[in-house]
Amino acid sequence: MRRPVIAGNWKMCKTIPEALHFIQALKPMVVASTHCEIVIAPPFTALKLVAARLEGSNIQIAAQNVAADEGPGAFTGEVSAAMLKDAGADWVIIGHSERRQLFGETDESVNKKIRVAIGAGLIPIMCVGERLEDRDGGRAEATVGEQLAGGMRNLTLSEAARIILAYEPVWAIGTGRTATPDIAEQMHIFIRSRVREIFGDAIADETRILYGGSVKPDNIATLMDEPDVDGALVGGASLEADSFAKIVNFKEDR
Repeated sequence: MRRPVIAGNWKMCKTIPEALHFIQALKPMVVASTHCEIVIAPPFTALKLVAARLEGSNIQIAAQNVAADEGPGAFTGEVSAAMLKDAGADWVIIGHSERRQLFGETDESVNKKIRVAIGAGLIPIMCVGERLEDRDGGRAEATVGEQLAGGMRNLTLSEAARIILAYEPVWAIGTGRTATPDIAEQMHIFIRSRVREIFGDAIADETRILYGGSVKPDNIATLMDEPDVDGALVGGASLEADSFAKIVNFKEDR
């Protein structure tokens, strides 16, 4: 049985006081939520203080990015995996669609970042997903397959076993088009089949695949009904404690 993961990605939102206020509100809402792993990804500036406030709770901390070089070194503006671990992070998001589209992230850089993250003891959440032109051109699976193969290239079985995957249908973000639970499930099935081809049955059966396309309190339950959807990577709906708690507690709210 794959234990679900509900992860909230705050992106470039929340000052330190705002982050601490959110944590204070969220903790009692999810204190009894044992059916899933709860992860939040604050901005770098708030990582250490948020991690300190969450110590001993059932909420874990992720960073939103990591340097491809393990450091230390002359990499102005970068944050190493060791620094993230020192600040209290246990997880890290790698290859998010915004990083790929806006900041030139490639499958090669994703692969490097996964390696340094695992080396530092972090759990990578590796994101994959196709753009509108890929889906309309019939290249959705080919694109996602290439991202999987490139991002997980030359990993050992033990390294692959540490990775969480997240599917982001980039074509459904801000386009007015919707990725239905069935569409999500079909891509998750494909992703698991590719992991099976590369790493075998045991890794594929254990790999958790999150869905990351406009997850909200009113659609999380139907998404989680799909057999191959093992959780969610939540964006905007993770910025309010009440909204995120409802997503975390998708079982209780049915």
